[in-house]
Amino acid sequence: MYLIFKRLCDIALSSLLIIIFSPLLIPIIIGLKLTGEGYVFYKQDRVGFKNKSFPILKFATMLKDSPNMTGGVLTTKKDPRITPMGGFLRKSKINELPQLFNIFLGDMSFVGPRPLMDVSFKTYPIKIQKEIYNVKPGLTGIGSIVFRDEEKLITDAKTRGEDIWDFYSNKIYPFKGELEIWYLSHHSFLVDFKIMVITAWVILNSDSQLVYKAFKTLPKRKF
Repeated sequence: MYLIFKRLCDIALSSLLIIIFSPLLIPIIIGLKLTGEGYVFYKQDRVGFKNKSFPILKFATMLKDSPNMTGGVLTTKKDPRITPMGGFLRKSKINELPQLFNIFLGDMSFVGPRPLMDVSFKTYPIKIQKEIYNVKPGLTGIGSIVFRDEEKLITDAKTRGEDIWDFYSNKIYPFKGELEIWYLSHHSFLVDFKIMVITAWVILNSDSQLVYKAFKTLPKRKF
């Protein structure tokens, strides 16, 4: 019943939000057309439910060839590959709005583990790879909340002279995997509702530790 109700909520809420946010899409599309390289949407294959790939949709915030430029698939704070509008869209999370269509089509849900590129997915231990997408990936999730400062963490590691891919794959991802496995063990209507509320809260209050007050058994990040 939980999964059926969750899917019905995904369809209803994504439909409503697409209608509500439609007027916002027009100025964003015009702004993206007039700045950066002039392209609006970014489509990329991500790992999804039962480890099957699907095309995720976002507003374009980086240069088209950014994966082949210095930094690769990792993005740092004030990354020079970010377009003029990209910084604002990423910080406000508006760049994620097109994923409402992914949710409506059933590739994603509002809450779940974030869908990853294959190269990032493979940094997880095999056990986590087999389990993490036994639920649909989400627009937000427990890993997204705890690692809302991921770009800053990577930037700080780079400033310290560390290999950022090593830091990413050996420090960030093992712990992020723990968080997503925690979600798989605890997901419910109430947990999903709390995650959505906390996501909205931390966008406005980035230093908030509300997530640990709401989920007492959640593993705590020590870096």
